[in-house]
Amino acid sequence: MKNSVSLLYNLFLVIGDFLALVAAFVGAYVLRVTIDSRPIAAAVEARAYLAVFLVLIPFWILIFGLLGLYSTSIYEKRFTEIGRLFVGSFVGLLFVVFLSFLSLKPIFPAKLVPIYGFVLAFIFLVIFRSLARLIRTTLFRYGIGITNLLIIGNTQVARELIDSLQDSRLSGYRIVGIVGGSHKTERNAHLRVFHNFEQARRVIGPEEIHSIVQTELYSNANQNDEVLNFAQANHIAYRFIPGNTELFVGNIEVELFRASIPVIAVHQTALLGWGRIVKRLFDLLVGGLLLLSSLPFTLLIAFLIKLTSRGPIFFRQTRLTRFNQPFKVFKFRTARPAYNGLTPEEAFTKMGNPGLIRQYRENGDYLPDDPRYGRFGRFLRKTSLDELPQLINVIKGDVSLVGPRALVPEELNISEKRHAILSVKSGLTGLAVVSGRRGISYDERRQLDMYYVQNWSFWLDIVILLKTVRVVLTGFGAK
Repeated sequence: MKNSVSLLYNLFLVIGDFLALVAAFVGAYVLRVTIDSRPIAAAVEARAYLAVFLVLIPFWILIFGLLGLYSTSIYEKRFTEIGRLFVGSFVGLLFVVFLSFLSLKPIFPAKLVPIYGFVLAFIFLVIFRSLARLIRTTLFRYGIGITNLLIIGNTQVARELIDSLQDSRLSGYRIVGIVGGSHKTERNAHLRVFHNFEQARRVIGPEEIHSIVQTELYSNANQNDEVLNFAQANHIAYRFIPGNTELFVGNIEVELFRASIPVIAVHQTALLGWGRIVKRLFDLLVGGLLLLSSLPFTLLIAFLIKLTSRGPIFFRQTRLTRFNQPFKVFKFRTARPAYNGLTPEEAFTKMGNPGLIRQYRENGDYLPDDPRYGRFGRFLRKTSLDELPQLINVIKGDVSLVGPRALVPEELNISEKRHAILSVKSGLTGLAVVSGRRGISYDERRQLDMYYVQNWSFWLDIVILLKTVRVVLTGFGAK
């Protein structure tokens, strides 16, 4: 018997969303008509009002479905789900308001009712979805809703899958077997390993397998066909992870070459076409507002830098942005005048302590109480206020508000993924900033940059900006 829990969970979400929307618009009616003593625009009876919405809300649910809110890929993406709930609530509201405009009879007793309904709908939907997620993960602990998974392949990806999925109480997956190699450790010694697929299907049986993940193709095409045909014949979900996963990230398009041959086009980044235009307009609008609003702080910091030390107010350095284009970055100077503009190696050598170079690099380009910086400079770096002048770079178009860290030319030869990272504009903030900044290694920061480049979305930019506010206010990861 196949696992139908995903279908049941989707049905549960549909029913819950329906009830949340009904509760929201009933609440809106009560708030404006029953509790609010001000006169209403039209005498719409509660029963007639509710009857209209019971008819209209299924169309609202359809909008949610078109937005992917009932897709299994949305289950673990909390921020994405909240964003789509907001968009879906707003689009549904516009749909209802448009029908109200066309209707010969009034639907709303007052203008504030749809506004109350929109706000309550979004709040109730978020609360319900959070409770649904909690119920789902709680059921995993009792073995309910677990997906039985067969992993095929002797690759690094297979090992990573096993490590991440082995606790079924958290992942929702139970690994019923591994084909093609042993990946056992003390933590997963209970796993069954099979030499080939034929042995696995004899021992396990199709009724015990809900999903198959194949992490490498066999050299013999017949063996691959055997796996796929077995999955299709027994209605088992099948997924294939390519050996070179970097070929299948970013923006993927399936198209016909020469009008008859299907090909897969792989772009370095998902930030293409309209995305670049929207991102640039957003940078100009938000960056301009931030630059104007931060002007008093900028002038005050410039005055304090001049007051507390000699030397220039700004630090300017050549960095690289999209398509390897060099530009001069603007930042407040935080280093002591003697070490301003020097590389860490040059600065530590100049101060007569070259031993700090190795310590600095091994510690992820960070030293506690770095002697290159004074007290005020450390304050600026800790609070990220030294980054304020980079808003000028944003307006000029050198960088974006959100993007990978701008590489210095010397890093062009040491960063393996430099060309992919430089396929988009560098950013004032980014995933590395909101994921720990100096608390993560250099390689991890570059991996986060790569993830951003390959998985860009406008909503991801918004999430990173909101998290950046938290980072700046709390000093999370700043050193």
